[in-house]
Amino acid sequence: MSKSSEISGFYKLSTDERLEIVKDFADLEDEEVSLLKKTGALDLGKADKMIENVIGTLELPLGIAVNFRINEKDYLIPMAIEEPSVVAAASNAAKMARDKGGFETESTPPHMIGQIQVTNLDDIGEAKKAIEENKEEILELANEQDPVLIKLGGGAEDLELREIETQRGPMLIIHLIIDTRDAMGANVVNTMAEAVAPMIERITGGRVYLRIVSNLATHRLARAKAVFSKEALGGEEVVDGILEAYAFAAADPYRCTTHNKGVMNGIISLALATGNDTRALESGAHSYSAIEGNYKPLTKWEKDEEGNLVGEIEVPVAVGIIGGATKVNPIARISLKILGVESARELGEVMAALGLAQNLAALRALSAEGIQKGHMRLHARNVATTAGAEGELADKVVNRLIEEGQINVERAKEILNELTKK
Repeated sequence: MSKSSEISGFYKLSTDERLEIVKDFADLEDEEVSLLKKTGALDLGKADKMIENVIGTLELPLGIAVNFRINEKDYLIPMAIEEPSVVAAASNAAKMARDKGGFETESTPPHMIGQIQVTNLDDIGEAKKAIEENKEEILELANEQDPVLIKLGGGAEDLELREIETQRGPMLIIHLIIDTRDAMGANVVNTMAEAVAPMIERITGGRVYLRIVSNLATHRLARAKAVFSKEALGGEEVVDGILEAYAFAAADPYRCTTHNKGVMNGIISLALATGNDTRALESGAHSYSAIEGNYKPLTKWEKDEEGNLVGEIEVPVAVGIIGGATKVNPIARISLKILGVESARELGEVMAALGLAQNLAALRALSAEGIQKGHMRLHARNVATTAGAEGELADKVVNRLIEEGQINVERAKEILNELTKK
């Protein structure tokens, strides 16, 4: 008989009671249930308050990217990621950047956009005029929702009006521009947008439907730049190979998607380590890449007069160092302490530098030696560990797997048995 997932009141149960139901549904072993209960720093009590229907936590490796020098300050960068070679690649790229002074970064103020959708307007031009005439009253009402943010120097600062054509007819979209200071800001943006919606309906005579934050944070950008000497990269041929790879990405969306994925390997791993919203960052970055109509690289690469490689990146960074999971998850708090950033803007700039470093490392590997070389060694080590190899035996199993070009668990077990007998 098939089992039903229709469970009434699941959210009301304790984590142990939920686990018992899941155990029965999925035929879990006692050992598997014990692993779900073993949560590390984020205990079940805290996890149960973060999301719904909690039964455990999921751990990822937390590594440290070294060698980063950004705006004449040194950083150790925490990165939470499951993919081999990413942390090592970022560290290597940062080391190469140090020869020319490291990374230079800058950012815009932490301004987020709250979108208010106004429909059923008889005259959009008149509605725009009415909004402009009542702009100060709208901003004042928005700022009444969060006096603490105002004391910290943030708050609603401006309005932008956009007329768009849709399949449901023309709409007026009002952007409420809010300085969220050191928070990512989604909650305060949504609160302010909802608060002013009735006033906007009254002023325009229209009907407001959506009033919500936009994750395309075009007013909250971080930029990074670095020079990589041709000697550090491996010569002029390598520089030219990187530029050829970049030209490919700039011209072809199929290649560009993977190009930008490499950038986000760095940005998202730091976001995850610090408890930031990875989905907002990911969607915002890819939308920004296509904002002019064609999907383009987040980075830009060119050669200077001396033949060195110059890289730049501009990316939206809706991140925070207060609130949300950054406050609740103890590992996120420790990661922020390791990083040593003092503001959300600084965190965003570090992310931009990390994304640029990650992109450089990937382009160099692709053009100079092929991306699989580094990946395969780390993959072979994972396979050897899965087969039960440890210490020096693991190193020997890895070497044999790579020499043979046959990297799978069954072969690793066979090699391990041979070595153990010897």
